[in-house]
Amino acid sequence: MPSKSEQPQYTRVLLTFARNSLIRDMTFRANFIIECIASLSWTMMNLGFYLLIFSQIDERRIADWQQYEFFAFIATTWIVNSVVQAFFMPNAQEFSELIRTGNLDFALLKPIDTQFLISLQKMDWSSLSNFVAGGVLLVFSLGQLAVDPAHPLTVTPILAGMYVFYLLCGIAIMYSLMVSLAATSIWLGRNQTLYDFWFYITNFSRYPMEIYNGRFGAPLQWFFTFIIPVLIVVNVPARIVAQPLRPETSIGTWLALFAIAATAGCLMGSRWIFTRALLSYRSASS
Repeated sequence: MPSKSEQPQYTRVLLTFARNSLIRDMTFRANFIIECIASLSWTMMNLGFYLLIFSQIDERRIADWQQYEFFAFIATTWIVNSVVQAFFMPNAQEFSELIRTGNLDFALLKPIDTQFLISLQKMDWSSLSNFVAGGVLLVFSLGQLAVDPAHPLTVTPILAGMYVFYLLCGIAIMYSLMVSLAATSIWLGRNQTLYDFWFYITNFSRYPMEIYNGRFGAPLQWFFTFIIPVLIVVNVPARIVAQPLRPETSIGTWLALFAIAATAGCLMGSRWIFTRALLSYRSASS
C-alpha cells in the first residue's frame, strides 16, 4: 500500500490516467457521442419498463417500495454501475490479455502498485452518462418524496453524507468482486467469461432485497447478502436516502453496520486473492 508521502504521486498518476483516457475518447468524438446515446437509451428504456409496471399496479408499490422510492433505488443502481463500468470494467476485461501477451511483465516492473496500475490505467468516460442520468432521476425522485403529503421526506446533510458514504462502500464491494474475478485469469490462463459472470452476479443487486422471499428466494437473499454481498451494494444507500434507516428498525441498523464490515472484508479479500494470484504468475520470458 502507498505511504502518505507517495499518495500525492498516486493522485497525479490517477489524474494522468483520467486525462489520457479522456483524450483517447475525444479523438473519436462521434463514436464517444454514439456510445453515450446508446448507454442513455438503455437506461431510458429501463425506466420506461418500470413506468409501465407501475401504471398497471393500483397501489403503485413493489414490495415495500412505493414508486418514487423505487426510482431512487434504480437511480442508485445506475450510479454504482456507471462508476464501476467507467473506471474498473475496461481494465478487468483486459487483464487476461495482459497475461496472454506477456504485457503483465511490464506492469510488474513499474515502480507503482500493480493492482492500482492494472485497475485504473484505462477509463471509459462514456459510461458516466448513466451517472448523470442516475443523478437526475435521484434528485427528481427525492423531490417527489419531499412533497408527499402523507410522509414527506427531508434530506438532511447527515442523510446525504451517509448516502455518499454507503454509495462508496457499494462501489468498493463491486470493485473487489471484479478484481477477484479478474485475478483468476492468472490461474485459468484466459477468463473470457468475466463480463457474463459479472452480469449474472450484479443482476441480483438491481432489485430490492424484499423480493427474495419464500422457499427459493430466502436462500438467495442470505447468500447474496452474507456470502457474496451484492444485495447490500444498492439496498443500503437507497434505503438511507429513500427509506431512512431508523434506530428502532434493528434489521436496518444491522444491515448498515454489516455493509461497513462487508466492504472492509471484500477489499482485504480481493487484495489477498490478487497477491496470491501474482505469486502463481509465470513471466512470458521465463
